[in-house]
Amino acid sequence: MNSTPRRITKAVIPAAGLGTRFLPLTKATPKEMLPVVDKPAIQYVVEEAVAAGMSDILMVTGRNKRPLEDHFDRNYELEEALKRRGDQDKLRSVCASTELADIHYVRQRDPKGLGHAVLCAAPHVGQEPFAVLLADDLIDPRDPLLARMAEVRERFGGSVVALMEVEPQAIHLYGCAAVDRSAGGDGVRITELVEKPEPGTAPSNLAVIGRYLLDPEIFEVLRNTAPGRGGEIQLTDALRALVRAGRPVHGVVFSGRRYDTGDRAEYLRATVRLACEREDLGPEFLAWLREFVRAEELVGV
Repeated sequence: MNSTPRRITKAVIPAAGLGTRFLPLTKATPKEMLPVVDKPAIQYVVEEAVAAGMSDILMVTGRNKRPLEDHFDRNYELEEALKRRGDQDKLRSVCASTELADIHYVRQRDPKGLGHAVLCAAPHVGQEPFAVLLADDLIDPRDPLLARMAEVRERFGGSVVALMEVEPQAIHLYGCAAVDRSAGGDGVRITELVEKPEPGTAPSNLAVIGRYLLDPEIFEVLRNTAPGRGGEIQLTDALRALVRAGRPVHGVVFSGRRYDTGDRAEYLRATVRLACEREDLGPEFLAWLREFVRAEELVGV
C-alpha cells in the first residue's frame, strides 16, 4: 500500500507563449490577458489553483508579459480613486487578484516548449510535488478537476494527468494517451503517451488537457529529454519516459466543462457561455442573443 503522498501547495502556470493564433492583438498584449467577460483568462486559472489549496504559484513568462505581473500587483492610484468615489464593488474586484495567492515569476528565455517551461520551475519547486496548469484551458469551478486528480494521486502516488475524450479526427492536435481502465471509474493507468500523433496512428481518442500533478522526478527526466515534436522539449515525452521506466503515471478522464481560450472560436464560445450564466449580465444578454439568432435566421430564409 502506498504511503500518503505529500499535499500539493505549489502550482506552475506556463505563460510564455507568443499567442500567434490571436495576432495581431497579441503583438503587444499577452494572450493570457484576453478578457473572458470581465476577467483575464489567467485569473480564472489562478483562482482554480487557489480553490484546490495551492497558495504558492509560479508563472513562467517571457518577453512582453509584464501586464501579467501588473494585473496581480497593487494599483494604489486606482484603488484610492475608487475609495474616494465610494465604489466598493469595483474596489473589491480590483483588489481580488492581488490577494489570491503568493505569486512569483520566472522568465523562459528561449521558446523551447512546454517541457522546457516546466523545467524553468525546478529551482522554485525543489523536491516537492507540484501542479501545472496551462493558461489556455479554463475548467469550470463547478467541476473540480484538480480535486479529483488529487484523489487519484493519493491512491496511486506518482504523477497524474487530465484526459478528455475528443473526436478521433481532432486527436492529432493533442498529446494522446493509451490507458488501462481496469481500475474502473474515471481513474486510469497510462500505458503509453504520444505527442500529437500522426493522423490514423493515435492509440486512443483520449487527449491530454492542460492539468498535471507531477512528482519532482520529472525534472531529471526533462533534463535528459531531447527535443521532440516541433523541435521542442515536450512534457508528454518526459511523462512517456516515466511510464516506460515503470513509474506510476495515472490519468483522470474528465467529462466536465472545459473552455479552450487558446482557439479563437472556442474563446468566443467560452465568453458567451460564461456571460450567459452571470446573474448581472445573463438575462439581458440572453434576450439579445435570442433576438440576434432569430434575425439571422430570417435573413437566411
